[in-house]
Amino acid sequence: MSLDQEDGVNIDEVLDSDQAHVWHHLTQHKGFESAKPPVMVSGKGMRITDANGKEFLDAVSGGVWTVNVGYGQERIANAVRDQLVKMCYFANSAGNIPGALFAKKLIEKMPGMSRVYYSNSGSEANEKAYKMVRQLAAIENNGVKHKIIYRDRDYHGTTIGALSSTGQFQRKAQYGPFAPGFVEMPHCLEYRSQYGDVADYGERAARELEKVILQEGPETVGAVVLEPVTAGGGVITPPEGYWETIQEICKKYSVLLHIDEVVCGVGRTGKWFGYQHYGIKPDFVTMAKGVASGYAAISCTVTTEEVFERFKTDADDPMSYFRDISTFGGCASGPAAALENMRIIEEERLVENAEKMGVYLMEKLQSLQQKHQIIGDVRGKGLFVGMELVKDRATKEPVDESIPARIAADCMSNGVIIGRTNRSFEKHNNTLCLSPALICTPADLDEIVDAIDSAITRVMG
Repeated sequence: MSLDQEDGVNIDEVLDSDQAHVWHHLTQHKGFESAKPPVMVSGKGMRITDANGKEFLDAVSGGVWTVNVGYGQERIANAVRDQLVKMCYFANSAGNIPGALFAKKLIEKMPGMSRVYYSNSGSEANEKAYKMVRQLAAIENNGVKHKIIYRDRDYHGTTIGALSSTGQFQRKAQYGPFAPGFVEMPHCLEYRSQYGDVADYGERAARELEKVILQEGPETVGAVVLEPVTAGGGVITPPEGYWETIQEICKKYSVLLHIDEVVCGVGRTGKWFGYQHYGIKPDFVTMAKGVASGYAAISCTVTTEEVFERFKTDADDPMSYFRDISTFGGCASGPAAALENMRIIEEERLVENAEKMGVYLMEKLQSLQQKHQIIGDVRGKGLFVGMELVKDRATKEPVDESIPARIAADCMSNGVIIGRTNRSFEKHNNTLCLSPALICTPADLDEIVDAIDSAITRVMG
């Protein structure tokens, strides 16, 4: 049986090879001793096809919030191919044409920011910012102001350093010991308020940052890293008053503000970057997934000119500049793909579409909430939405994680791929997640919501 007659690929050979040799991400492989693993072979627009010829509507942009402009964009593929033939790679100690051009175009979307440091994944982009904070502490404060505060429920990557700054118990479990100098602050999920029903929840949740700074000693805290909208921790939008207070505290104690846009960046939330909804003025912004929509590996650590200049103060000191390298930050294919990706977003007005379709999706899901008591909360920004499932709306007791797993599996069996919190928490792996491509239409969203509606009905009986 031929997978693709033009390519001459044999489906059985592919599946046998995958089963025998590929170690899949986030996957328990015991079941693959008697069944073939899933293999995706093609995609166009919002839809993908697996090795068995089954088509799916993808409501999670590649499974992990990545393919912002949809599948099969020949313009991006051609840009990458042309760049690889012309100049594929040189270490980023020297520049390349698409790297220079994309940096300029990116900074135009980020008023107040100035410099772009390239690497190849979100985890690595965050690590670069952490290293910058640590090195500035060494250069300017004898290493004292080195601590980095992170938030419960936020996720910042898969390396040991990034996991050290992650507020998700099950993500971190069994991978310690972790890097010292990372300190947790409480979450800002108003639906699960730590203070009861209060009018000033946002400010109270933000003041927890000040408590941690004072507890650790302001002279020891160099930065705080936060997602503008918490992603894998349950799609948590910040409450009113939160970001104003966070920035006030950072300024008061000279703490650098690092915004992790790995998920939210490049149009996902209805603005170019999630932080731009909230008037935030960051010192670092990191991004990856949607930067090139998965057509090439690329991530960026973006800083202000002020941060950049602090690594130039003593040219005679051989240890004072940022002595870091990312091998694949020198791949010219990444910024080539990112440039074309951004052009498509601009020309097709996909940021505006994300905002418009996000409003439509939220209205559809709120209607679904009225129908199904299991949906305790609907929240999100743009095309980044979550539904928290509960046993009882009054007590907000979370459903067992088997319930969202069964709902997602039902949707999958009926041709729609949705997401859910997975291996993050002990009790709160109970949120269904949606992040369709920015090209989506009302018809696509209707199909997604109808699949969830039917799945909940079947699962809950």
